[in-house]
Amino acid sequence: MADTYQVPGSSSGRPGDVGRENLALRELIAVYRHLSGLALQNADLATVAQLIAERTTATVAVVSQRMDILAAASPGHTGERAAEYVREVVVHPRLGHVLSATRQTRRALRLPEVGTKGTVIVAPILVGDDVPAYLMTLDSGEWSPGEDVSLLLTEHAATICGVILGRERVVAAAASRVRDDLVEGLLSARGQDEREVRRWAQHLGYDPARDYHVLSVALDAPQAEANGDPLPQRQRASSAIEHFFATRAPDAITSVREAEVVVVLPEPEDSGSPGSPGSSGSSGPPGPYAVQLGERCLTRVRELHPDATVTIGIGGMCRQPPDIARSYAEARRTIDTVRRMGRTGRVVAFDDLGIHRLLLQVPNLTELQGFAREVLGALSSPRDERNAEYLGTLACYFRENNSPQKASRILHVHPNTVTYRIRRVEELTGLDLSNHTDRLMAQVALEILDAVGDAP
Repeated sequence: MADTYQVPGSSSGRPGDVGRENLALRELIAVYRHLSGLALQNADLATVAQLIAERTTATVAVVSQRMDILAAASPGHTGERAAEYVREVVVHPRLGHVLSATRQTRRALRLPEVGTKGTVIVAPILVGDDVPAYLMTLDSGEWSPGEDVSLLLTEHAATICGVILGRERVVAAAASRVRDDLVEGLLSARGQDEREVRRWAQHLGYDPARDYHVLSVALDAPQAEANGDPLPQRQRASSAIEHFFATRAPDAITSVREAEVVVVLPEPEDSGSPGSPGSSGSSGPPGPYAVQLGERCLTRVRELHPDATVTIGIGGMCRQPPDIARSYAEARRTIDTVRRMGRTGRVVAFDDLGIHRLLLQVPNLTELQGFAREVLGALSSPRDERNAEYLGTLACYFRENNSPQKASRILHVHPNTVTYRIRRVEELTGLDLSNHTDRLMAQVALEILDAVGDAP
């Protein structure tokens, strides 16, 4: 007499029950084969959900850790209608405990009657050791192959979803590496073939009909990283910066490096319209669009990571792809200049550095300070209140094109007071400010104090 096979979970070995169970097993094997075939094809999560929904007459959904519905399907209904039905289930308080249990056990679990007519089966979708999502089967009660068979089917479908998500991650990682290589080629394109550079830029979505700036967002290593923080704060800050520009400027080309984030930022196409970020009617602070966006980025990073030190250097305008390397080099020089000035944590444009970008090319800063002391003498130490007053008046006098009247209006003093102070500067330093050479040396000395000394 032949042995009678009994499906685990069934309570009867009668011939009628065995026939139904064998039919369920054959259906299960057929679905297994179909799912395995999808894993070898370029199928997506929606295809898997639709197959399970059609074979089991159940509503099937793939839900992320944040309860976002990545895919949903239901027999005879559109994906959006099925998603609406699933949303009513994912808010149930008991579901959170089930998701936590499946994440820990790595096995499918059944939750009876979660605000629905039938039961809910939840299976974790594994990608390596990570559980990025869950596969949920909301049983309608029309297909009843047995509890264990339903669990096995849901688990196998979750495995196929894991293969699909893993493949997508691999493709995304490969695409990211290719993108980073292309950006690297653009940033160091000097001496490269111009046609090849233009081809790289085209692959990245660069539009030569628009104006661009290259931003170097530099991150200094925070103290927490030196103390052995398991997740370096610099890495978290980089992710926050990348997300900021991805959401605020989706058409920008962004690349994350070890200690900086590089952004090839296009000017807004409607920059001339009222209220646009770069227009005079904008409610934001005055200045170019790149500077405004950089300021907002710094504000956001300070909110999320108050201990992180972020400095943004902005290169000059570029339009043709070969000019990207020049703009990036200017952005990096701006970062180096700001660091030497001891003024990190700011947004600075290369065009705003003025003579500082030349002065700070001198390797030894003491040579610059020595020059300022030789020119200004005792006034080169503006910590004295009277010295600071003289230097402040001299700087304003130069900015107003040597006009005592204009300088007096800025300083809120009488023009004779300005004239007196300028004369005292000449007496204390031995300079003749009517002589263009002495005047030039005094201006350069003031710029040196502004860059590497105590600015008046």
